[in-house]
Amino acid sequence: MASVSKVSILDYFNIVFEGENGKIESNCKACGTRIQAKRSVTSNFVTHLKRKHQAMYDDFVKRKDMKREGYSSGSLHSFTTNGGNTRYTLPISTGVGGGGGGGGGGGAAGVGGMGTLEGGVGGGSGGGVTKFDRHDPRQVLISEAIAKMVVRDLQPVSTVENQGFRELLQLLEPRYTPEPKHYIRSQLLPAYAYQAQLATRQALASAHALSLSLDLWRGLSGATSGYLAVTCHFLTSDWQMRSALLACLPLTGGSSGNRVLSDFDEVCHSHGVSGRAFRVVADPHLATTAVKPCCLPGFRISPPLANGHDGDEEEEADSGNDVVQGIRNGHGDGGEEGELEDSWEQCFGVSRVDCFSRSLEQCVREGLRSCPQLSSTLAKAACFYNYITSAVPPEKLSQVFDAPGLMMGGRGNISDAARDWAVQLKVLRRLLDSVEFLEELSGPGELSLDSTERAQLRELADTLEPFTEAWDMVHGERQADIPTDRHVSVSLALPCVLGLRKHLSETSTPHCPSLLAGLSQSVERLLVPILENPLYITATTLDPQFKLTWSSNFDWHRQVLIEELSKHSTASSPVNLNTDLHTQSQTPPAPALSPVSSLSRPCKLFSFIKQRPNTQAKSLEQELAVYLREEPTDEEALHYWRRKAIDFPLLAQVAKRAFTVPACGTVVESIFTTAGHRLLPERGCVLPKNLETLIYLKANYRLLWT
Repeated sequence: MASVSKVSILDYFNIVFEGENGKIESNCKACGTRIQAKRSVTSNFVTHLKRKHQAMYDDFVKRKDMKREGYSSGSLHSFTTNGGNTRYTLPISTGVGGGGGGGGGGGAAGVGGMGTLEGGVGGGSGGGVTKFDRHDPRQVLISEAIAKMVVRDLQPVSTVENQGFRELLQLLEPRYTPEPKHYIRSQLLPAYAYQAQLATRQALASAHALSLSLDLWRGLSGATSGYLAVTCHFLTSDWQMRSALLACLPLTGGSSGNRVLSDFDEVCHSHGVSGRAFRVVADPHLATTAVKPCCLPGFRISPPLANGHDGDEEEEADSGNDVVQGIRNGHGDGGEEGELEDSWEQCFGVSRVDCFSRSLEQCVREGLRSCPQLSSTLAKAACFYNYITSAVPPEKLSQVFDAPGLMMGGRGNISDAARDWAVQLKVLRRLLDSVEFLEELSGPGELSLDSTERAQLRELADTLEPFTEAWDMVHGERQADIPTDRHVSVSLALPCVLGLRKHLSETSTPHCPSLLAGLSQSVERLLVPILENPLYITATTLDPQFKLTWSSNFDWHRQVLIEELSKHSTASSPVNLNTDLHTQSQTPPAPALSPVSSLSRPCKLFSFIKQRPNTQAKSLEQELAVYLREEPTDEEALHYWRRKAIDFPLLAQVAKRAFTVPACGTVVESIFTTAGHRLLPERGCVLPKNLETLIYLKANYRLLWT
């Protein structure tokens, strides 16, 4: 066969710049898109062709196939079983059959030349499999799929060098050459991170409004290292809400509050968002407690483990109140925490907002602490649950625990959600609703709950039920393994607080009076100030499903609303907005005007049509009055304001900003927890290398690979 000239993906691009270490900048010959990468990492170029120019990509693949055929001088060899079914069809080079078997006839030598699965398919000894070139599109795409697996599942990069994993790769695609872990860690993952940074900066450049979230995470008890994550929530020109992790930075044991703020400021400058943030969600007194999730005390849901352990991880998470105090900001005392809180208050001022979901969780945590007698009852309920889920057939249990994620017992694996107080409470409620049925299935025993214990657990479930509803409302169906752009704004916070306050005032708990008292005190201290916060009043009123229907003092709330709207409306307040992070103000770009008809209206022919009168622009008060006169609607808030931005332009300006403030924690918060469970299996182990890159790519997964 005639020789085939060398095929390179760069044939479809014009190289405009080539720097040190193989860095190149190229323009696509078809569309002119500028792509930056290293000459040794061409996945960006391959991905661009596959997504944007399918015909060019198909041509490239065809040319590569022709090149491989030119290299292979043999023919296809089929290995046939006794039944006549072809099992493996492999290209072998000339002379392989003669030299493979070593001692045997011609037929035996042919089969021996192909070798065993490890030899012939592996292509290393005795097989004639032609390996992919380093820049072959198939090689590139498989490497990308492996990197995606590492990121999505938060697996250690060293997984790619495990023997079992490599044998699986060779079975599925013998022509693929496995990449070493150092290549994926130092070349592939940073290249994807760079690509995500470029996409994020480009999206933020045209964002109409944005807010920021800060998350701090300490890996283990006594750990001297951790991570700072900065997440941006922004609104596009077509009223689509997006979230992107701007940076995940490693922290050292000596990272002070000023160092954290310095890193945060540097991230904002590098992404062009300095001075543009409407609010900054940052909780210095709660951020470090996210390492230990709030759990029902003593209620440890754990399946029987084959290794004989009894759920130490759940126990540590459950009884972690004292541990958390020891690891707060990596120190044994709260001195640095106070320093950090003072620094954040001084830097952000009124722009700082406490995360509503964390405050809600803290209320539940303090309420459970105030009723220590519940711990022994919950421990007995957990033992009963663990017993029945291991002894009762799954088809019977499905009649009780039929909701997704609830039936976690038996021989299966416990999910991360089982460590969440809200999920545990749902399991407990299902248990109580069917306790007689379950006792009949499991038979009488010492684990049965008596009437007093059932009454205590019922009071606990009923008292916390509205808290669970509020938690589910702001968190929804969020899954750490599949980061989404689902965004819940703070417009839900104020109605939730009113509902919780009313519920606690009407609830009676004769068996657990301290629980009700603790919850009431926490709600008054942590959540009730929201009812007088202008930001929450504005966001809730601009949510079309609420407006001011919740208000018990309409005139006062309307006045607060007008004052807050006047601060942020560019028409009524042209001076610098004092709510931005820095002194300078940047007005978001105006939305593009609708296209005008190219057909001009003839004056005489259409003279019978009355001219539209020139209407004067409504004032802020007039817009608000018309808006409030409309009936509330269940229409999604951003969809409503995209439709009504023409009718209420001044209100829409403020709505753009208010709805960027999230009510719940960011995706990276759940990723931190997942990383702690998956990448830190042994106590005292060191955080893996490049963990910040894995977290960054996982949080921005949809930005890169959807």
